[in-house]
Amino acid sequence: MKRIILNLSIFIALVFTLSNFTACQKTESTQKNPVDSTTPAETSKNEKPKDENAKNYPPLPEAIATAEIKMIDGTSFKMTDKKGKVVLLNLWATWCSPCREEMPELVAMHEKYKDQGFEVIGLDSDDAETAEQIQDFGKEMKLTYPLGFADEELFRQFVKISNLPGIPQSILVNRDGKMTGVFTGGGRKVVDKMKQTVEKTVNE
Repeated sequence: MKRIILNLSIFIALVFTLSNFTACQKTESTQKNPVDSTTPAETSKNEKPKDENAKNYPPLPEAIATAEIKMIDGTSFKMTDKKGKVVLLNLWATWCSPCREEMPELVAMHEKYKDQGFEVIGLDSDDAETAEQIQDFGKEMKLTYPLGFADEELFRQFVKISNLPGIPQSILVNRDGKMTGVFTGGGRKVVDKMKQTVEKTVNE
């Protein structure tokens, strides 16, 4: 009986610990089937960088910086075109619950700092979702920031940085094209860290 109680206690503690670490798994074969993941919302690998000096921030990898990113309005851009702006690249999909939950916070940040050269860009990572579906979803969620697509190659490049084969995940890029934050999974802790880092980066 004592062993059963001990095992039950350990299980309850584990479930409670992992309850804040939520993401939707994205794989090439099951892109439209969200799976709860226990990916940590924040790891030491994702705390980039700790040095206060912006020159020491790691540069955005060239594969992402020079990728041609297509938007739902038919236009496209490269992150190299965004030099001088602070950009939060956010990967998501319409079926991802943690993605939906953080979107009001993304809208609030976009509106708060847009006059200071800050921009959220939401990139749908599900190749099966059309521009029309994304546009309708954006209206439903009252998204005020631009929306586009993250193709499989761009998604793979994100995963190389984040070590998370799922969504939501975001990379914050400063005015010099360097990464000041990588945010994986959903939850309050991740969003709060994102908001703090965005404010700091915008005001640098």
